[in-house]
Amino acid sequence: MFSKSRINEPGPKQGSSSETAAAAPEAPKQSSGVSVPATTPKAKPPASSLSADLVVKGNMKSTGDIVIEGTVEGDIRAHMLTVGESATVKGEVVADDVVVNGRIIGRLRGLKVRLTATARVEGDIVHKTIAIESGAHFEGSVQRQEDPLSNSGNKKPMQLPGGSSSES
Repeated sequence: MFSKSRINEPGPKQGSSSETAAAAPEAPKQSSGVSVPATTPKAKPPASSLSADLVVKGNMKSTGDIVIEGTVEGDIRAHMLTVGESATVKGEVVADDVVVNGRIIGRLRGLKVRLTATARVEGDIVHKTIAIESGAHFEGSVQRQEDPLSNSGNKKPMQLPGGSSSES
């Protein structure tokens, strides 16, 4: 009625050599008969990191990810930016994804913005989605836009109830 299962036992099962050969993908062969390894997608490069003792004066631009633990005096543009707890950024930040654990003094534009409990932001935030954890300090205005990364510096007037508008 009951039999011992070998599912969790290491090693090949008896009579499974044909199954193993069929399941293993075969590498494509060149005309010379030599096997060529299947191409795999390129791995994402590691994030660029600025250590806590580093001070950068100037703008930074990257298509990849940046992790900042030190001080940056200038504008930053990146795919994903993480501002560490000990970090300070003085300038405009533009990134698809921004996680702020430290301090930003300046405008912040991002598709996805997250201010953690240790965040200190002094400046306006333009975002598509935002999350602000309890304990985060924020001084400035928050504006939602479908495309916050666009360089349109023109702010649209905020529509108030009753049809009037306010410049924010």
